[in-house]
Amino acid sequence: MAGSGELTPQEYISHHLTNLQAGSGFWTFNIDSLIFSVLLGSLMMWIFYRVGKKATSGVPGKLQCFVEMVVEFVDASVKDIFHGKNALVAPLALTVFGWVFLMNLMDLIPVDFIPHTATLLGIPYLRVVPTTDVNITMSMSLGVFILILYYSIKIKGIGGFAKELGLQPFNHWAFIPINLILEGVTLLAKPVSLGLRLFGNMYAGELIFILIAGLLPWWSQWVLSVPWAIFHILIITLQAFIFMILTIVYLSQASEEH
Repeated sequence: MAGSGELTPQEYISHHLTNLQAGSGFWTFNIDSLIFSVLLGSLMMWIFYRVGKKATSGVPGKLQCFVEMVVEFVDASVKDIFHGKNALVAPLALTVFGWVFLMNLMDLIPVDFIPHTATLLGIPYLRVVPTTDVNITMSMSLGVFILILYYSIKIKGIGGFAKELGLQPFNHWAFIPINLILEGVTLLAKPVSLGLRLFGNMYAGELIFILIAGLLPWWSQWVLSVPWAIFHILIITLQAFIFMILTIVYLSQASEEH
């Protein structure tokens, strides 16, 4: 698109970093991020449902074998980190890993493929990687944060949770204000770091693909885009894994009685 003369490189990059939005002010919705995240989440549930329904005890097919490997990998990770009894943690970890991985995987689609098709259909802006939208990543981390608070209060009680915030790391009533500041910052840093880490890494990866497509002629883009895509596969998988592991770790900490 950039090489056709329709847009300057600056306009091309800005165009690909703009979401399709509806509403105004605080109630502005990034429609493309919402649509693609819901579609990919539905795709993940459909794949696991289909595999689970058609699972056989004999020699599994390729898809069933892949899904079983993912399930066993997530189950082993949960058992290594979470030592309590909670029926939610393993399914949540599997959902987080699969959903984030599929959203990240959209970054490997050529940057002009879907947006240019959308432009032909009259859609001016379209970003296809939901995890490059900070609203999506922070919404997911906010959901994890709500679970952290829920299990902290459920396991320790309101009094126990209050003591954890007010009497650590200095176990004396005179240090309660200092403890509240320290523990409050630590508590709030969990969802913030969880969401911003995923957003920052995926946004940087998307930006590199856009820079390659916007600044190089179409016939030479593969020289840089292919090696970066191969390396980016590692980033995509690693970020999904980190988000899952930190979710398990935070819920494990919330479920521990001090």
